[in-house]
Amino acid sequence: MTTNWGAPLFAALTLLIASLGSANAGGSYMQTGARTTQPVGHYEFCQGQPQECRQKTNRKSPVELTRKLWATLIAVNNDVNASVLPRTDMEIWGREEVWSYPVNGEGDCEDYVLEKRRRLMQAGVPAGNLLITVVRQPNGEGHAVLTVHTSMGDFILDNLEGKVLPWSDTDYTYLKRQSVQNSGVWMSINDGRADAVASVR
Repeated sequence: MTTNWGAPLFAALTLLIASLGSANAGGSYMQTGARTTQPVGHYEFCQGQPQECRQKTNRKSPVELTRKLWATLIAVNNDVNASVLPRTDMEIWGREEVWSYPVNGEGDCEDYVLEKRRRLMQAGVPAGNLLITVVRQPNGEGHAVLTVHTSMGDFILDNLEGKVLPWSDTDYTYLKRQSVQNSGVWMSINDGRADAVASVR
């Protein structure tokens, strides 16, 4: 029942990208800037799971967003959101900023992201197209989501949102994310959406 909207949305996205043309399609992608600091939680996660942070790729091209992949994104997002109970790091570990896979079916936003990333990699999506991303919520609080870098733009898998959305359709301010070429490297994000809106007023 939760995937009824998936096929119509995929069809609409296909038509939208086709109408934009290749020259304008770049607007559906985040623009990254210079290398930036790695979140401390991710650094510590890498110490315990080094294989997760040594993934390097020479592929700069995004993964093709087929109907099959779209269905997989929706299924993984729905399943992880439904199966993991939200708990803070303080509740689980007794301290802040512990990044891990869900423990006993519980986790915070980074744990949701890591689990979704792991499942999508198991489904064959390259690591360079599955990017942990740090954002700021409208209320000012920090949050983590998973960016899927596809041929039709960057899409967001989020434990606070049931739908898989284009990044530009979310209410977040995007701060930084993993590099598409090295999963242990983080890049700043030039979130110019607010500037673009201001310029047309």
